[in-house]
Amino acid sequence: MGLTERAYALSETLLAEPLPRRWAHSQGVAQCAATLHSILGPDVKLMEAAAILHDIGYSPTIASTGFHPLDGARFLRDQEGMDDRVVRLVAHHSCALLEAEERGLRAELEAEFELERPELVDALIFCDMTTTPDGHPTTPPERLDEIVRRYGPDTIVGRFIQRAAPEIYAAAARVEARMEASARQPM
Repeated sequence: MGLTERAYALSETLLAEPLPRRWAHSQGVAQCAATLHSILGPDVKLMEAAAILHDIGYSPTIASTGFHPLDGARFLRDQEGMDDRVVRLVAHHSCALLEAEERGLRAELEAEFELERPELVDALIFCDMTTTPDGHPTTPPERLDEIVRRYGPDTIVGRFIQRAAPEIYAAAARVEARMEASARQPM
């Protein structure tokens, strides 16, 4: 079984039944990742695997710290022996360092998991922040507004996402610029 197939099967096992909405979101994020071949080339399958797995830390069977990027990455590394690059992308998806800071876990996250290449980090931010909780396409401003409304502006998640907004918008703009440049390239 290849990396992507393994990632889909694992994510479905951990999310589909206990968290169907999170599973739908993860599928939408992975579908978005699969469309980035023109800018990711051979890394598109790696990105798709990270995308389908990015939220497995919410699964009640593996959640331990309550911080899903850390819980998911630890599980993938320690229990599944998943590809290191996928693990790092899961650990750091969507500006996780800022949320880790809010939770007092930044030092742990940084010590355990290196950042992946910036263009891959940007791509996963883009995919996550252009997908609704139900797996449908959206825009980063709509997604951020939805997160703040869902969690509340004064919660850990609400505070973190508001702090992360400039980097999320910048990452999305970088991905969009790369996609536009790629579309202009002669075949």
